[in-house]
Amino acid sequence: MEKIRRNERMSAMMKILSDSPNQLFTLSSFCDRFSTAKSTMSEDIDILRGVAETFGLGEIKTITGAAGGVMYRTKIPPEQAAAYISELSNELSGTDRILPGGFLYLSDILSHPVITKRMGEIIASAFYDTAPDFVLTMETKGIPVALTTAGALGVPLVIARHSSKVYEGSAVNINYVSGSSGSIQTMSLSRRAVQEGQTCLIVDDFLKGGGTAKGMEDLMREFSIQVVGEAFVMETATPTHKRITGEKSLMVLDIQHLDDDTETAFVSPAPWLTENL
Repeated sequence: MEKIRRNERMSAMMKILSDSPNQLFTLSSFCDRFSTAKSTMSEDIDILRGVAETFGLGEIKTITGAAGGVMYRTKIPPEQAAAYISELSNELSGTDRILPGGFLYLSDILSHPVITKRMGEIIASAFYDTAPDFVLTMETKGIPVALTTAGALGVPLVIARHSSKVYEGSAVNINYVSGSSGSIQTMSLSRRAVQEGQTCLIVDDFLKGGGTAKGMEDLMREFSIQVVGEAFVMETATPTHKRITGEKSLMVLDIQHLDDDTETAFVSPAPWLTENL
């Protein structure tokens, strides 16, 4: 093979790492691929780490030891995350998107690949240290953001359904109380989808009363799985007391009545995104 120049080698390495976030690559695998000594490869990684940090392009993490290596994480700097969510909040505020029942129209946002990818990266940045084995969501609107979050974390996505499907085999079904309507609903998950003793991160699109999220917590308890965190695209300002605690939402929705009785949506970034800036 023709000798590979450093700039070519580093470009290829960054592509390989960023295509598989949170996945560990041994130094030897890169040495073999590029026919390069470990000392040279270590220098390359140090340069890439500095570039990623300088330009806010994520984090390149080195793990020492026999089982060590290098991995890339799509960590979004707090100021970038806050600025992005602030801009999105301004776009969602107003009167045009309000739906009956205190909800907001988000389908166009949740189906936009660039937006959902960025939101997933911001959520993943907040939960890397929890090291979940998979991301859990409830069908259907939360799937795009949950999928991009799972991609950034480098773990599978598991989807709970309202009813079991024959092609998924035997399933566990539970009843839960919807936080928004107060009605009894059913949640189902295939027994083969997860394994006892794993950990999970719950990701969904909207949090109002917290009934669905609480149902997912109860469902995981049936499988003896620990929930290490819960994240949502948006939560409502009221009710202030949800059925769950400790969640992280990207945005907070507050619907207010103006003088002419017109409802207006005020959307703002969640406090945890801006409190340390």
